[in-house]
Amino acid sequence: MSFSVYLAKSRGTCAGVNRAIATVELALEKYGAHKVYVLHEVVHNKHVVEDLKLKGAIFVEDLDAVPNGCVIIFSAHGVGQDTFFKAEQKQLQIIDATCPVVTGIHIKMNRASKEQKDAVVIGHKGHQEVLGTVGQYLGDPKKVHVIITKEDVDALAIDGNNSFFATQTTLSVDETAQVIKELRAKYPNIQGPKEDDTCRATQVRQDAIKQLAKISDVVLIAGSKNSSNSNRLKEVADANGAKAYLVDDSGDIDLKWLSDVSKVGVSAGASAPEYIVKEIIEFLQKNGATDIVEVGSDLKEKSFPLPKEVRP
Repeated sequence: MSFSVYLAKSRGTCAGVNRAIATVELALEKYGAHKVYVLHEVVHNKHVVEDLKLKGAIFVEDLDAVPNGCVIIFSAHGVGQDTFFKAEQKQLQIIDATCPVVTGIHIKMNRASKEQKDAVVIGHKGHQEVLGTVGQYLGDPKKVHVIITKEDVDALAIDGNNSFFATQTTLSVDETAQVIKELRAKYPNIQGPKEDDTCRATQVRQDAIKQLAKISDVVLIAGSKNSSNSNRLKEVADANGAKAYLVDDSGDIDLKWLSDVSKVGVSAGASAPEYIVKEIIEFLQKNGATDIVEVGSDLKEKSFPLPKEVRP
């Protein structure tokens, strides 16, 4: 068994993820191990969460599990206003690691609430980011609608002249564009971004996957099963002609996937650390990879300032 490996240059952790991870690490340095609580997974990656647990971070799913007066970090996906209020009531020291791209959407959602507009969120119901965005709307909850398909648009009944829409940042760019097209066709006066709220890092990684899929028989994507952006990369690869698999690390790779193939593509979701990619490459080299070729353009990733509470 021998094959070439094509590695997407634009891959792996984005600026928002790097900021969130650094926030937890710096908080641990400042306040000490087992004194820093994180509400939900700070980013959706198994290895990142396990690494931070080993360093002393305590992950919880509810603020009731956090002792009054302790440090609480909100994840990169963001939280609703009620969560902020509850944390303040418990006198918790809040450190907000919400991705600034998501924060921008929160601000617009909060404004729509104050203006009593109907609010449409294009995203996956129950995803942490969507819950946080919906939670920015403090008005009548019946005015908030979470949709994801054309059929959802067909079923909508809102005031199109007093409405607003936003999208989850990690959706498929192509599928989101189609839903927005349907939404604008039904409600021409609905307010929202010119295209969508998909973050640039997500867009660039999806573009790279399209290129990778067209030259690969199989595409391996480093990312956890609960990572929205990683799942979208898999879907994009499948849609562009390659058989794609989502793996947490090389332990998830079935060598049967690589039999009778000559080209294997490799990329990583926006919450997958680079050391996982290197580990996957080493595994492939031990199991038939003859050469490694980087493809696509370099990702010129911007950075975001850290929360003031953890800045040096």
